Amino acid sequence: MTTRLRSVLFEPVFDRNPIGVQILGICSALAVTTQLATALGMCLALTTVLVLSNGTISLLRRHLPRSIRLILQVTIIASLVIIVDEVLRAYAYTTSKQLSVFVGLIVTNCLVLGRAEAFAARNPVGVSLLDGLGNGLGYSAFLIAIASVRELLGTGALLGRQVLPLAGEGGWFVPIDLMRLPPSAFFLIGLLIWALRTWKRDQVEAVDPDAPGPSEVTP
Repeated sequence: MTTRLRSVLFEPVFDRNPIGVQILGICSALAVTTQLATALGMCLALTTVLVLSNGTISLLRRHLPRSIRLILQVTIIASLVIIVDEVLRAYAYTTSKQLSVFVGLIVTNCLVLGRAEAFAARNPVGVSLLDGLGNGLGYSAFLIAIASVRELLGTGALLGRQVLPLAGEGGWFVPIDLMRLPPSAFFLIGLLIWALRTWKRDQVEAVDPDAPGPSEVTP
């Protein structure tokens, strides 16, 4: 694998993470991360749509009229989302019910359309497929981390298996109810972004020297 292909595949995991750096696709991170199994289903669905839409749009990139390019890209993405949703209903009905409308909302996910327009529409099929996979892995890494913490601290279990002995059953762990509520995902995303930028100092935005200070801002 060449250096460029390796960069396209692995950079979105840490260096250009869709959630941690680009702040894209966070709505699903709030909604489907109360349980790890549900988050894994969402990761698989979005990554599949991302890879297939990137490949399809790259394959057709020279045949899409510029005047209706975005409309056609959304149509392609929506068609793939419908297929993925139907496959989930057929082979993972419980997960499909738990994901509810959020699989359908992949159509409006900024990450999917953003990669289609910014990358797939300008690059060959092979590298576009790797870009979709890399961004899917980066997105999945954040969702899996958030869902693992929320399920473990919210119920004491992971993937439905009890890990921490509950106080109500003679153990020591008392579930944290906040972890089952959407605000906890906000806090965890913030902590993960802070940890990522502490580790990767180059991701911290430079201070604009021309920006007004607190005392210079007019009321």
